[in-house]
Amino acid sequence: MQERPRICVFCGSSFGKSPAFRENAVRIGEALARRKVGLVYGGGRVGLMGVVADATLANGGEVVGVIPEVLSSAEIAHHGLTELHVVAGMHERKALMAERSSAFLTLPGGIGTYEEFFEILSWAGLGIHRKPIGLLNVEGYFDPLLALLEFGADAGFIRRRFLDPLLVSEDPENLVGDLLSYTPLAAPTPEVSLDES
Repeated sequence: MQERPRICVFCGSSFGKSPAFRENAVRIGEALARRKVGLVYGGGRVGLMGVVADATLANGGEVVGVIPEVLSSAEIAHHGLTELHVVAGMHERKALMAERSSAFLTLPGGIGTYEEFFEILSWAGLGIHRKPIGLLNVEGYFDPLLALLEFGADAGFIRRRFLDPLLVSEDPENLVGDLLSYTPLAAPTPEVSLDES
């Protein structure tokens, strides 16, 4: 029996200033549950992390949380999940989240969210995985990031094929659908370096 698809969501442990950030996190949770797609995320009950988990659960969806011990003991772990895995540290957290997921989706967030996004994007460039990566561009939040990636490609430091698995949308429902229907391109040749040098 084939395991159900799961999408790993990276997002902020804060709510952000615009109500649209919270509203779209709710819509992602609703879209996942409606499509019977499991959520894999960082295991917290705070900020957008908690919002997307609660919205998924409230609509009958499956939620798998993965949280480092140091954060779990700081009492921010969400204990109402389908599964909650407490791991030793951040490296173990990201590895298990990636292993349990068939796609990745980044919502607005801070430095930790950016770090998770860039690591999973670099893994795709190295051929470590061939899973799609989505950016939910709420109110243009990721416009500067997308401009930076374009700038890096124009400057010769980012191979454009590294950006092939990247799907961008302002619409939660459409983006979840695009991630589920994504067909990967031919596997890239493993690279020693992620840049052109």
